[in-house]
Amino acid sequence: MSEPVASSTSDEVLYSVADNIATITLNRPERMNTISREMLAQLSALFLKADADPDVRVVVLTAAGRMFCAGLDMVSATQGKGIGSANDANSSRTTLDMKSAQPIVMFNMEKPTICLLNGAAAGYGMDIALNCDIRIMAESAKFAAAFVKRGVVPESGGTWFLPRMIGWAKAAELIFTGRTLSARESLDMGLTNEVVADAELQARGRAVATEIAANAPLAVQAAKRMMRAGLSENFGEHVHHVFLQLLPLFRTDDFREGMASFLEKRPADFKGR
Repeated sequence: MSEPVASSTSDEVLYSVADNIATITLNRPERMNTISREMLAQLSALFLKADADPDVRVVVLTAAGRMFCAGLDMVSATQGKGIGSANDANSSRTTLDMKSAQPIVMFNMEKPTICLLNGAAAGYGMDIALNCDIRIMAESAKFAAAFVKRGVVPESGGTWFLPRMIGWAKAAELIFTGRTLSARESLDMGLTNEVVADAELQARGRAVATEIAANAPLAVQAAKRMMRAGLSENFGEHVHHVFLQLLPLFRTDDFREGMASFLEKRPADFKGR
């Protein structure tokens, strides 16, 4: 295994790359990893950085401490400085830049994303977790859809993701009640891929990321693009779109390596070209 390469603009958001896996870590445990305005900008920048890096094949999002993310920084907001403050409400900053807004950046990423929930994810923390392709929760982790209890809506994709993930009725129940779900309840509802013991979370997440990173990265990214496109296409349009994605893949070195490794009964060595 290669040594991780650290590269972070702030101690509140850590970034490293090792073995084709980029890890982004929320690192504000003393404030329950609540998201400040600066952290939000850094998250967008780091997701874009990982997506543009040809050495990165998978992105893992996790957090330090006992909490994954308690949402936006409400302390700063009540002091008139943070996201959601009165200054924001009366400012043009409430209009999102749709290219740089963190939820849009994550949704449009080519690289697969895995969220490792080491603790509770509330409000914005829940939305950012839902925006990842795969979620793995520690036994102690929870999802708290507490938006309406704070006088807001799921502001970063929750109203889009939840009905698609669990159906309209269950999404309505969860959002309208602001209910908190245990890790096991989240698994039963289909909000997480698996639940593991707290001590096993990082190792399990690394294992899944390594399994994905071993596959042909161009094919993985094309598959993610097609899944995203399929959300708004009819079947005929989608099949045609998939065919157009296949043609350039057939011309890649990775396609030839995939076929050769299969015939030779050996692990493939994909280069992403």
